[in-house]
Amino acid sequence: MKNKNLALIAVRKGSQRIKNKNIKNFCGSSLLEIKVKQAMRCNLIDEVVVSSDCNEMLDLAKKLGATVKIRPDYYCSHSVPMNEVYEHLAKSVNCENIVYLHVTSPLLKDETLNASIENYYKSKKKGYDSLASVELIKKYLWYENKPINYNPSQHPRSQDLPRYYGLNFAVNIISREKMITKKNIIGENFFPFFLDEIESIDVDNKIDFITAENFYKSEYLK
Repeated sequence: MKNKNLALIAVRKGSQRIKNKNIKNFCGSSLLEIKVKQAMRCNLIDEVVVSSDCNEMLDLAKKLGATVKIRPDYYCSHSVPMNEVYEHLAKSVNCENIVYLHVTSPLLKDETLNASIENYYKSKKKGYDSLASVELIKKYLWYENKPINYNPSQHPRSQDLPRYYGLNFAVNIISREKMITKKNIIGENFFPFFLDEIESIDVDNKIDFITAENFYKSEYLK
């Protein structure tokens, strides 16, 4: 019997900006351990799968109780298109829906993860085919020396700017079938699930790593 909701965590060795980022010490733990444990705590997730080309990461995930999948080197390279990676990952598991989680979002709260899954089901009834966490962008945006989201001659307050939002990839939810056909973790019509500025932090470089650690050690997640 296939699982209804499966958490899929894809990690690989060879981080370019932060060496061994996924298993580097993070507040006495690691980004991978934090994310696997969070997924395991969620009672709306039936199975947690970690896909990687790194034996150390796979061993850690297995010890934590996750199912592990060895990913071929091709699908972990820097040159492979992400669409091919998404298709491969979806085909490697058996479930109805995939809750795609990034380890680089350690500040995502448990209650937020639960709410995202609940909102996925609610949004499907309204015609949405997937859910993606997003963050509100209240900045004065320019491209090729031209303003994108405001008129400089009528300079608005930042709170009055249009509600532009960006994907932060803390959590994406999509059916396995749709992830295979679209070769993506968002469908044609995704439901934007807003996170606050702190939960949206994505650990991409050393500054992000230090910032996330400081918040993680604070009372923010308690």
